[in-house]
Amino acid sequence: MTLKQQKIDITDRVVGKINNNGIDLYLENEKIGQISLPEGSSFNLSHHFETEHQKIYQNVSVPDKVQARYTDCDEGGWC
Repeated sequence: MTLKQQKIDITDRVVGKINNNGIDLYLENEKIGQISLPEGSSFNLSHHFETEHQKIYQNVSVPDKVQARYTDCDEGGWC
């Protein structure tokens, strides 16, 4: 039996993670490459997102107090 080389499109499975000098590219848990960014590069994100310390954050609105009537309910919705 012989094996032949074939290209498989994995584009939609590749994940990028920010590092100090650019973006590391991963396929599942395996690092497969890197994108180097020039000094002073910046990220352009939608207004609800921001970067800080090599992380990307989403700004969301959450209630500041838990309403007691919605605590201790079971999976069926009974409280």
